[in-house]
Amino acid sequence: MASASLSRAGKMLLTTFGLGLMRPASGTWGSMPTVAIAGAMLLLGARPCGAGLWPSVIYHAVLLAVLVFFSWVCIAYGDGAEVHFGKKDPGSVVADETAGQAIALLALPAAATGTLWHMGITLAIAFVMFRITDILKLWPANGLQKYPGGWGILLDDLVAGVQALVVVQVVTRVLW
Repeated sequence: MASASLSRAGKMLLTTFGLGLMRPASGTWGSMPTVAIAGAMLLLGARPCGAGLWPSVIYHAVLLAVLVFFSWVCIAYGDGAEVHFGKKDPGSVVADETAGQAIALLALPAAATGTLWHMGITLAIAFVMFRITDILKLWPANGLQKYPGGWGILLDDLVAGVQALVVVQVVTRVLW
């Protein structure tokens, strides 16, 4: 159930611990933690596939936890955010970008994370493609902000995450 007021904790979560308050390009700042988490997991040996069952389970579980948690944050506090910031889908709210970016990093092919170079390029492609699809709001994302509160804040970013995922899958499979 969404609340019409925004608590201090709600504001911190919606702004992904204050990153959404950074200017310019708050959405870019909000996407970075998910990429950093994925990069840290890759460096520590957790891989989306090809490295054994448990590294794959850990990699996907962490990204899914980020996706679910920050999606819940948007839904739970979205109404209060729009009242607090005084507009629909406020730019300071970046929990939606944090969640959407996680989708673009799921199910990467083994070759995309086989070397340090491939990891870096793959993370960069996923980050850039998510930001492009989020900014362009390609169909069907462009019509989803009409939904009220947190759903309107969140849904377009989830679609942008899926769109970026498709591009990342195609590009990494072609490159490697």
